[in-house]
Amino acid sequence: MIRGKVRRSQLVAPFGPGAMQVLADGTSVITAGLDHWFVPGDKLDQEEFRIHEWRLERHLGVEALYTPPDYRGFSQNADQYNTKLQVPVLRFPAWSFCPRCRALSQHPLHIAERPRCTNADCPQQKASWAPFLAQVPFVALCQRGHLQDFPWVEWVHRTANPDCRSIKLKLRTSGGGTLASQRVVCEGCHKERGLEGITSVESPSREREDETTYLTARLEQGTDFSCRGAMPWLGLGEAGEPCGEPLRGSLRGASNLYYALVKSSIFIPEASSTGVDPRVLAALEEQTIARARANLRDVLGEGELLTAVRLRRTARKNAFRLADFTDAQLEAALALLEGEPEESPEQTPETPGDQAPFRSQEYGRIRDTIDSTELVVREPDADCAEDVGRLVSRVRLVEKLRETRVLWGFNRIFAESSTPDTASRMALLRRQAREEGDSWLPAYTVLGEGIYLELDPELLTGWETRDPVQKRLAPMSRRFETVAQERHLNPRQVTPRLVLLHTLAHLLINQLTFECGYSSASLRERLYVSPGSQGMNGMLLYTAAGDSEGTLGGLVRMGQPERFEEVMKNAISNARWCSSDPVCMDSKGQGPDSCNLAACHSCALLPETACEEFNRFLDRGLVAGTLADPKLGFFSSLA
Repeated sequence: MIRGKVRRSQLVAPFGPGAMQVLADGTSVITAGLDHWFVPGDKLDQEEFRIHEWRLERHLGVEALYTPPDYRGFSQNADQYNTKLQVPVLRFPAWSFCPRCRALSQHPLHIAERPRCTNADCPQQKASWAPFLAQVPFVALCQRGHLQDFPWVEWVHRTANPDCRSIKLKLRTSGGGTLASQRVVCEGCHKERGLEGITSVESPSREREDETTYLTARLEQGTDFSCRGAMPWLGLGEAGEPCGEPLRGSLRGASNLYYALVKSSIFIPEASSTGVDPRVLAALEEQTIARARANLRDVLGEGELLTAVRLRRTARKNAFRLADFTDAQLEAALALLEGEPEESPEQTPETPGDQAPFRSQEYGRIRDTIDSTELVVREPDADCAEDVGRLVSRVRLVEKLRETRVLWGFNRIFAESSTPDTASRMALLRRQAREEGDSWLPAYTVLGEGIYLELDPELLTGWETRDPVQKRLAPMSRRFETVAQERHLNPRQVTPRLVLLHTLAHLLINQLTFECGYSSASLRERLYVSPGSQGMNGMLLYTAAGDSEGTLGGLVRMGQPERFEEVMKNAISNARWCSSDPVCMDSKGQGPDSCNLAACHSCALLPETACEEFNRFLDRGLVAGTLADPKLGFFSSLA
């Protein structure tokens, strides 16, 4: 039986539906779609896995968010729910080869045992056991998210419709480490072909206006062999609808095979929750009471209300959890939880990659003080010193926060979506569309703490309009425009404000690793940026590493004035000089997509888990000044 273990959060990213992983026994599998994550049954209580995050539910257009199920063994307790839940996986690639005789063979996706070689000519067949087959190292994929087995039969016969009567394939190697050393041979018709070039792209030419791939253009001369639309994680290995996109070969362990599209949110209370006791809300969302609410909701007729009296009666022996609250308190909380959702002011359509519309409401709440069960924001004990306080107008200590991360789709080949069609990416997660009122997405939550800071808006507006600042940023902006055109990305405006805040966040995170001992991988940035004098210009530096780091108050302490001033000044001082200078400072383009100026691994880059922008749009020159113009930076006075 093919089995494996994985952390529940990893089933959101990086091993969500459609992602491949290798199990402990060496079997390569692909995570199945959401259709069979929660199999209906008498002992299924899906509400136990519910995550309440109203902003993400409205933003993504789903009814609920659920954590991936955890496996629980069978129990004699008749009241135990959610036992034997598993996230299904399928064996992929379906093609395998024998390590001894090199014969290729294909097996069903749902095969439960590791297959053995059945080739009668295999030398090991005469032994007491046949060797286990090894899965082929190559697959094929397209930009729309489809994935399929490499077309071995079509490739070796150089046609999409081979007429070979006795197809017997073998994957042979000459011992080299390149694709040129790999050859597929058909012993039935004695044809063979190497695999050199299957992962490459062909640029537009006189014969072809559009960019294509070597596999699509060269499999059959004069005919394009395009993507067949296969989705093996949904059980559609061969029966997909052709999509027509160029098909690209790839190693099954390549990093560009799967990019999870994750949307995150810092939980903020709904405005309507004002005046509702948080303890009552917590009691109503407790597992047994939530189950009673769900059961009662199913039997209520149209127009009937879920009242406190009915809930106490339905909860039966668990009603003691509600004994400390009056009926009025319970019904006020029920009105919030069971009532119609309020219209959200942030329904403005947003372009992919533009986080500002979704984060504006979050920005409006986190910059002020708030005390709730999921979010606690307080002011520091005193104001910062004049030199720092003149530039940083607001600092807040986020003593408690809850971040929810939701998987809403995935990309292949390119990390960023090349199409604004969010629905098509979300549709990749399941085979059958969910009925209205029954749509959900996988998610998980982490608790943490952080520091929020905001720059002085008047000084920032005046600084970012200066000609030297605009001139310095021009090469980065032009470079990103070129990259966006080459990779069919949606355009976005690279502003001095974005680069300044983003670079400052990286510098502070790097400094905090020295000042208070956090690893850079355990800290994250969250940028609040939008143009204009009234636009957003803040950042949240926080840790939400789950169980091992970052929830004991160490980061919040660094937000107190006497410590924050030292961290800020040290970060700016260190930004004046990099061990790679003057090469780093004088660079006209480096880093991912060459979209950085003065920023390299020695000064400003972070682990990708900590950065929202894939380590792009960074420049120390706009923060602390350049060698030629030390006064260029916004924080030059602190350097």
